Amino acid sequence: MSGIIEKIKSFWAESKRVLLVTKKPGMKEFKLAAKITGIGMILIGTIGMIIRMIGYFVTGS
Repeated sequence: MSGIIEKIKSFWAESKRVLLVTKKPGMKEFKLAAKITGIGMILIGTIGMIIRMIGYFVTGS
């Protein structure tokens, strides 16, 4: 039982440390992250569409 309590205390201490180090991103940083995410989504979607089209033309269905 005490092992579980120690794990919970350790997890709580690590979580507090992470929250103290993090900071809210500025508008410039947020826009950069949004652009990178958008480009990644477009690339993955395009690759998926190309694979789907190749499969369609190869199998004919």
